[in-house]
Amino acid sequence: MQLNDRPLIIASNVVCAIGIVLGMFGIVRGGSLFIAVGTAGIAITARHKRKFEFYFPLFIAIALFALAISLPRGR
Repeated sequence: MQLNDRPLIIASNVVCAIGIVLGMFGIVRGGSLFIAVGTAGIAITARHKRKFEFYFPLFIAIALFALAISLPRGR
């Protein structure tokens, strides 16, 4: 089954927006996880373009996901 780019872009933008809203309300770990997943979804849509436009955003999404997992609990 082939992924259609349009629904994936819309879903990724919604997930990124949810991450931004969560970050604004102080849920930084959850917000950064949502942003990382949304960024990875946007990077996947660029899989037919040049390598830099695919791998660089994907690397940033993976790094952000790892950073969000390693954040301490801010209580």
